[in-house]
Amino acid sequence: MELNSIPYIASWSSSSSCFYYSYSRCACRGTRDGKLVTKASAAGRKRAADSVCSQLSEQGTEDSISGPRSSWRIRRRDLASAILLPFLIPRVNISIAAEIYDASIIRSGVRSVLTKGKAAGVLRLVFHDAGTFEIGDGSGGMNGSIIYEVDRPENIGLNRSIKILRKAKEGIDNVQKVSWADLIAVAGAEAVALCGGPEIPVRLGRVDSSSADPSGKLPEETLDAASLKTLFSKKGFSAQELVVLSGAHTIGGKGFGSPVVFDNTYFKVLLDNRPPQTSSSKCIFLTNCF
Repeated sequence: MELNSIPYIASWSSSSSCFYYSYSRCACRGTRDGKLVTKASAAGRKRAADSVCSQLSEQGTEDSISGPRSSWRIRRRDLASAILLPFLIPRVNISIAAEIYDASIIRSGVRSVLTKGKAAGVLRLVFHDAGTFEIGDGSGGMNGSIIYEVDRPENIGLNRSIKILRKAKEGIDNVQKVSWADLIAVAGAEAVALCGGPEIPVRLGRVDSSSADPSGKLPEETLDAASLKTLFSKKGFSAQELVVLSGAHTIGGKGFGSPVVFDNTYFKVLLDNRPPQTSSSKCIFLTNCF
């Protein structure tokens, strides 16, 4: 079975107070009794994908695949934490046999090792694994390749978060096998909820890369605003989403009043038109800030 970990693009619907998903590409998937079911057949997959895309375009806020509308409703003040949603939803390309995953087992394993104090590092891990995604060729994304990339300068310190999740993975694998990619995605959603953000539904079905992603895919600290907009547009981010992602540094960063709770500190800084007081004037993205 081949599954490609490519994130969907989260788009803000100005006509309603919730998110809907604009699929850059779609896949045939469904759920049954809380378990994700992935199905084979390329022709059937394409028909189902076209149908799903059409329904989502028409319904906007309705989740026609995995749950009721209420599970997707996110208030505007939760925008900062919800920006991680594009990274947490996989794109699936099934070539053979159906398979069922029980998400509750993975969530329980993650909750057994994750604390609020460790949440920021896990969120950074999520971004560094998923942030290699390129919308043009579909490369990179949430594929677990980060476990081969911890020696890169931009990934300094991530081995601590990997060690935490490795303990969870060992326990989960005794019950059902879980990929690093799925584990990191679920851990990211749990970290958001642990810090007071919304509960994010995470779909499973990612398989791990067997090697590191190419270097140079993550933003450098020295990029100016125009360069950052260009780089993140290639990952499917709007300028608004880029700003929201920048605000993730109110989680875990030194110099903030509530480092383990989602709040509006960054938003207030922008309104005051003054630079945030962080431990480094170059600490813009989730690189070496935690």
